Amino acid sequence: MIIINIDVMLAKRKMSVTELSERVGITMANLSILKNGKAKAIRLSTLEAVCKALDCQPGDILEYRSDDEE
Repeated sequence: MIIINIDVMLAKRKMSVTELSERVGITMANLSILKNGKAKAIRLSTLEAVCKALDCQPGDILEYRSDDEE
């Protein structure tokens, strides 16, 4: 399972979800789906924009956990 840690990076950067949404150019609804782990996929261009906005690497946002760890 892939865990999306956008909340962690938002807190570290002291940035609101609204500000990230505006910087990345995606709707609050789509950002919420991504943030809550409900997304089935993410475009690399979106991941790149999130990383640029949060000044981080993809590995700071994406985390793999085996199903055994739940």
